[in-house]
Amino acid sequence: PLVPLVAVAACAATFSTAALAEWKPRKPIEMIIMAGTGGGADQIARLIQGLIEKNKLSPRPVIPINKPGGSGAEALRYMEDKAGDDHTVLVTLNSFYTTPTIQPDLGVDVSKFTPIGRMAIDNFLLWVHTDDKDITDVDSYVAAVKAAGKEWKVGGTGSGQEDSILTAMMEKEFGYEVTYIPFPGGGTVAKNLVGKHINSTVNNPAEQNEFYRAGNTKPLVQFTAERLPAYPDIPTAKELGIDIEYYMQRSLNGPPGMSAEAQAWYMDLFKQVFDSDEWQQFCVDDGLDCGEWSAGDDLAAFHAEQLTRHVELIEAVGASAITGE
Repeated sequence: PLVPLVAVAACAATFSTAALAEWKPRKPIEMIIMAGTGGGADQIARLIQGLIEKNKLSPRPVIPINKPGGSGAEALRYMEDKAGDDHTVLVTLNSFYTTPTIQPDLGVDVSKFTPIGRMAIDNFLLWVHTDDKDITDVDSYVAAVKAAGKEWKVGGTGSGQEDSILTAMMEKEFGYEVTYIPFPGGGTVAKNLVGKHINSTVNNPAEQNEFYRAGNTKPLVQFTAERLPAYPDIPTAKELGIDIEYYMQRSLNGPPGMSAEAQAWYMDLFKQVFDSDEWQQFCVDDGLDCGEWSAGDDLAAFHAEQLTRHVELIEAVGASAITGE
């Protein structure tokens, strides 16, 4: 697989109880979301914020702030400029890897960010509107796209991000070309599919589930190693002989230079959220893979591996195919 689901070992970083006792946030914590409202990252951030508040895990409030500009470039630059700040964390997508790669002038080196914890691995499915009665599987989907040509509109989150990478992978695999339309967040993408302003999308489950349950949209294939418990009747691409498997990490990271004491406090905070029954159930219900907790140095190693893989992916499909430029 392009982004393997092999669980990264539990955090190897150690920290003292005294350090945890000494450092606590002295002001509200900014939780920066590198995507728009209503999408998977936004939903996850606000669920985490709600669980922290409900269980009184932090002495200061956590404030979710959306910064979706430039496919997450706005958020990354903001974090870079917050170097040394102990009261700012970032909720990441795979644009954590792709955006600084495609936009080198951004001046952001994500390997310098402070790794805190990975909450889950998210998944991708191919979605169409339920009114498309003639599209019942991948073969009929490909036939419809080839017949429509560039008139076929695929909506996705941002340009040069996960959705556009997966769309480019599909174009290469199936030998067609589509018109990719970027939106600031997965929630907006989902609404545009329901409103028939686009023809298909590769939304994450959490972004489409509301409309899927309401009967407005339908999934055709899962780009996963195995069928998700939330979609037992939907085949994987692998089952169909299609060589596409792709995932997205959902992790929290601090800016460069965050203090070790603050990093340790946040690792403990988000580990409590990760271990909660509510979070684990959310992963099952919304088609995420919680896997095993990964934090600190182990998360840094995971980031390094995925950065390399995404550079290779971008080279394989071409940056222009991803950005539309």
